[in-house]
Amino acid sequence: MEFVDTNVLAYAHDTSAGSKYDASKNLIFRLSEQGQGCVSIQVLCELYSVATRKLRFKGEEAEQIIGDFGAWFIHRPTHASLLNAARLERRYRIAWWDALVLNSALEAGCTTLWTEDFTDGQRFSSLRVRNPFV
Repeated sequence: MEFVDTNVLAYAHDTSAGSKYDASKNLIFRLSEQGQGCVSIQVLCELYSVATRKLRFKGEEAEQIIGDFGAWFIHRPTHASLLNAARLERRYRIAWWDALVLNSALEAGCTTLWTEDFTDGQRFSSLRVRNPFV
């Protein structure tokens, strides 16, 4: 499976994002077709917020966007997940929200994390970070 971070999903709904819009749309389409897409509750919450605040979607439109990911694997963090993320935050000296995303991707068993927030090619155990805009 391949985990997709909020920024990539947001670009896929921002028609003013140019090549980032195209790259994100293509990635989401491929992952949907292959049944390999993965997100977390955190990512979907952030996407709803970005869609309604930054992209100016109506609540019903943002809800539909969130609903579109219902067929993907959705990681639902537990209390133990939060503790694991705290350890990742300290170990790698990364932002808390990034640690939560990283932990979700690891716990879900993903091989790829699509994001702009880490270095392209960076590895965390068996997980490889990819920036779809590089």
